[in-house]
Amino acid sequence: MPSRKPTLFPALLAAALLIAQGAAADTLATLKEQGFARIAIANEPPYTSVTADGKVSGAAPDVARVIFQRLGVPDVVASISEYGAMIPGLQAHRFDAITAGLFMKPQRCAAVAYSQPILCDAEAFLVKTGNPKGFKSFADIAKDPKARIGAPGGGTEEKLALDAGVPRDRVIVVPDGQSGLKMLQDGRIDVYSLPVLSISDLIKKANDPGIQMVAPVQGAPVYCDGAAFRKQDTALRDAFDVELAKMKASGEFAKIIEPYGFSAAAAMSTTRDQLCGGPN
Repeated sequence: MPSRKPTLFPALLAAALLIAQGAAADTLATLKEQGFARIAIANEPPYTSVTADGKVSGAAPDVARVIFQRLGVPDVVASISEYGAMIPGLQAHRFDAITAGLFMKPQRCAAVAYSQPILCDAEAFLVKTGNPKGFKSFADIAKDPKARIGAPGGGTEEKLALDAGVPRDRVIVVPDGQSGLKMLQDGRIDVYSLPVLSISDLIKKANDPGIQMVAPVQGAPVYCDGAAFRKQDTALRDAFDVELAKMKASGEFAKIIEPYGFSAAAAMSTTRDQLCGGPN
């Protein structure tokens, strides 16, 4: 007797797909109803910061807050996260968006739906004054058999160090900027790596003549971030992009990010698809 192909399963699959698409389209409606969007940040000034009284600021949250308000979502609620935990947290629905200087790279673009570029920056090293080991690149650190570099866990700098050949046991995961600064001052690491603006902020606040910045790091690319959303939330991402484009065109975008030291022109000179290496 010839076997019969099941007809119910494809119907159920199609129904499930429609439900998923409907849920994604309803994400903005849900955020409007609850009155806030949950965002992941890293507490890495000037990208993101949390004051002593708990106020969330920084260039990325400031842009996101204005856009969400214009989408009908009055407030944002931030959670501090390591970079490596942000995308898993987003996918697990612990956050509604990531607004944290999470630079666009093809691997990340495959996992999340990015907005158009918001913040652009180059890589830098924080070293002892005089740069005693002469570090100018991640390759220089790899060549020194005793050199230890501090970097954010799951961040761009950690990957750049490992890709340059720095052994895993000499790449020290650092939870935040102040910890990295203290570890360098105490001699527990020989160099600490973050974007230029983040290192500049640490040096300004430390007021320590014993440290200096090396920038830009030779051979390291210039990156741009964007707000990151779940892949099924492209409708929310697209609505975010519409408001972002309006802000860029009006000059309001520049007024928000340039006091933090970022360049609006740099963000407007490239696109998400260029940074992701294809459509996102």
